[in-house]
Amino acid sequence: MFRKVLIANRGEIAVRIIRACREMGIATVAVYSEADAQAPHVFLADEAYLLGPAEPAASYLNIPALLEVARKAGADAVHPGYGFLAENPRFAQAVAEAGLTFIGPSPQAMALMGDKAAAKQRMQEAGVPVVPGVADVASDEDLARAAAQIGYPILLKAAAGGGGKGMRIVTSADALPEAAAAARREALSAFGDPRLLVEKFIPQAHHVEVQILADHHGRVVHLHERECSVQRRHQKIIEESPSPLLSQETRQALWEAAIRAARAVQYTNAGTVEFIVDPETQQFYFLEMNTRLQVEHPVTEMRLGLDLVQWQIRIAAGEPLPPEMDALPARGHAIEARIYAEDPAANFLPVSGTLGLVREPRRPWLRVDSGVQSGTPVPPFYDPLLSKIIAYGETREQARRRLLAALEETVYLGLPTNLPFLLDLLQHPDFVAGRVHTRWVETEFLPQWQEAAPPAWALAAAAWWLQGQAAPTSGRVPAPRGEGLGPWSRLHHWYPRDGGNAA
Repeated sequence: MFRKVLIANRGEIAVRIIRACREMGIATVAVYSEADAQAPHVFLADEAYLLGPAEPAASYLNIPALLEVARKAGADAVHPGYGFLAENPRFAQAVAEAGLTFIGPSPQAMALMGDKAAAKQRMQEAGVPVVPGVADVASDEDLARAAAQIGYPILLKAAAGGGGKGMRIVTSADALPEAAAAARREALSAFGDPRLLVEKFIPQAHHVEVQILADHHGRVVHLHERECSVQRRHQKIIEESPSPLLSQETRQALWEAAIRAARAVQYTNAGTVEFIVDPETQQFYFLEMNTRLQVEHPVTEMRLGLDLVQWQIRIAAGEPLPPEMDALPARGHAIEARIYAEDPAANFLPVSGTLGLVREPRRPWLRVDSGVQSGTPVPPFYDPLLSKIIAYGETREQARRRLLAALEETVYLGLPTNLPFLLDLLQHPDFVAGRVHTRWVETEFLPQWQEAAPPAWALAAAAWWLQGQAAPTSGRVPAPRGEGLGPWSRLHHWYPRDGGNAA
């Protein structure tokens, strides 16, 4: 087993990995930029080293600097977390060449699955259903022919990356040239590669993913599925397990397809195979494979009683998966909400500044993965994720109500967050019934929510009043919250729209 692990990341995932290592008796090395000098992960690790200036290229994306810290600290393994370099095969290769162990898949598997065009071809060869489409469309003429062959609406996607970058929905031939040009520009900027692929767009599709683990001894297991259809700007907000959509027959078929996908690329360590599902027919299609730990991994952990980070470490150290992993039972229901420093009423614009008072809930059926505390700076250079709150229940409805209660007791003073948005979303009849799809937030929920939002002056006044009250322990406003889209649920979470500090 490893003696010391360098964590090439920041925020809540760095804290998460530190805690997993501590339980295993493994020392941890944190890295930080100048903007993160006061971040919690810096103080929780056994050692911490400054990488450089705040900009990611000079700090968390600086491969030579990361490897130099690993050498100086005497680390024998590197955990990349998610984001930054987590899916960068060059980083994984550089770690191996430095004589260290990369806690993740091989550079070869990472490179293959990171190229959407190549991954789609490999999945077809493995018998995994893929969305009808054409990979690696080189010219505008080829793109037009492919779109006409598939039939509108279509989805343009960057061939070399994900996260919603370079993605466009196109509903007609007239809109294709402008959409393709914009998608290519965004793909080039984000991934240095303008190639696109075109796929059939499936309206009201569900986004369902399967967690897998694979060891170095040829064993691959699934750890059930997660429903991730509640998204904004192609990025997830709410995740849950199990999916409320699937029949048991479809669920079993998804698990088996995910295992075939992992075997097709000789995958090792933790990974997630993502699918879109047609709710009418229950037909599913391969979307992509994330060659890392997912942000939403806690919902799987809460249902199965596993620590996926510890299993990542064990697999990287050469341990085999035990036989009982083949049919691990999952119990109950778990739902996760991601808390961001952002303004949902302004198209989810990220905000930065310094958090004032932070109060996060603590309950026996609740888990909070957080990367902040009172007084933590939120720099403008990184993803604005503050924390994740995960609730467990024997049923979906119990888990939903518990998560709602937990969010009502959560306070982040000083910056706008998406907490009021999440509170109302969790109470919407469509979510309660599981009738959501990947575009539900932007096409159905968000317009209604923005129309009902209180005026900015009322939100600012409530925030200043609460600051003067020094934030009650429960975090509740002494006024009726109401149900559905009522305004009271959001007053203790919303602050001046300019992103300034109320503290």
